[in-house]
Amino acid sequence: MTRIFLSGKADSCGESLHAYQYAYLAGGGPRVVESAIVALIERGTLSLGAARLRVIGEEHPAHPLELAVVLACPRSKPVREVIEAVKYSSEVDELARRLVSLGLVRRRRRKPTRAGRRRLADAASAGHVPAYALHGPAALVPRSARRGPDGAEPVPDALGRTLIRMGKALDDDRGHGTDNGADAGGFGGGGGGD
Repeated sequence: MTRIFLSGKADSCGESLHAYQYAYLAGGGPRVVESAIVALIERGTLSLGAARLRVIGEEHPAHPLELAVVLACPRSKPVREVIEAVKYSSEVDELARRLVSLGLVRRRRRKPTRAGRRRLADAASAGHVPAYALHGPAALVPRSARRGPDGAEPVPDALGRTLIRMGKALDDDRGHGTDNGADAGGFGGGGGGD
């Protein structure tokens, strides 16, 4: 079980960053929210089933971002809706402002600066950042499950979504409209922020 370290590790670049700040450097607001969701699932505060999140624990997280995620899903709610609701929240904005003040993110477009990219690469190579903060929820899937057996050609990312849309179109033509939310990518939806 991977634990998220909120206190961060000091590195040669000055002030220590926590995993959510590294997640922002790696993938912006959506990656931060995905990382918080993974951390809360691992701690038993949230459960994930059928691309829906539900609060199951009694924990009230101390980190403001985690609390925003918990408050965004009072009942069972689709993951993509939680990500959409929280990625523009004041908690994520405050995290980005802090990175701007450290010179790691540009003020206007909120993209990592050269110093931010270097800091992220240094922390990643030192093993200070959980894999899901760097690569999103796909990092939690074993490599063999993502790529298939050795020598197999990987399936293009958009193929699954295309097939689902085609199936929905056929269902609509037959009068069987479905909306199971399975056409979104990433973490049951949300699409990542790379």
